[in-house]
Amino acid sequence: MKPLFELPAPPMVPVSGQDVGFPVRRIFCVGRNYAAHAAEMGHEVDREAPFYFTKTPWAICLSGATVPYPLETNDCHHEMEFVVAIGAPAFRVTQGDAMAAVYGYAAGLDMTRRDLQQQGKDKRRPWDLGKDFEDAAVIGAITPAATFGNIADQQIRLTVDGVVTQEAVLSDLIWSIPELISHLSRFYHLMPGDLIYTGTPAGVGPVVPGNELHGAISGLEPVVLTIGEPE
Repeated sequence: MKPLFELPAPPMVPVSGQDVGFPVRRIFCVGRNYAAHAAEMGHEVDREAPFYFTKTPWAICLSGATVPYPLETNDCHHEMEFVVAIGAPAFRVTQGDAMAAVYGYAAGLDMTRRDLQQQGKDKRRPWDLGKDFEDAAVIGAITPAATFGNIADQQIRLTVDGVVTQEAVLSDLIWSIPELISHLSRFYHLMPGDLIYTGTPAGVGPVVPGNELHGAISGLEPVVLTIGEPE
């Protein structure tokens, strides 16, 4: 059958040093994956299993953009994240085999309409309005895994208007990257094009129009975002 209308091509993320793009299929996000962040949000660390929420590919926003302050919120927050790009199928993989599915890594921002997220929590409803919206999944260029090397004590850091707001090391992750991939692959057929935003360190906070955000992870290209005036 013929489609009623044509959809845009999936968004693509640049690959560092190459003239190719990584097409985005799905976006998985890990909740409360740094102990200090869980504490600042008033939660105990859940060590039974990781948990997730999702964003649509159309939430992707490439580094360097200026975006309007998000719609229908008075409390938009930044959340700096280490992003894993999946480049091979993974289904029910062991932790030992999980890293074979990784194409590369990127610095990202999980932008959050915190007031709408809290409303969902208070009413025991989904978080979608708080997490999945236009320009809510900001991402820098992807660095291939072989270039980045092993995940260890690389620094993850965010500044807002030059002031450090978030800072940690990747070894602070509660659930490691092999654990996350193995666990997710029990519930989904992970495929090339999937992204995993692996959680944010402590120090999340509000942004306002005019703010310039600069996120850095050692060994990766930065993620940069400017907050514009609301529409």
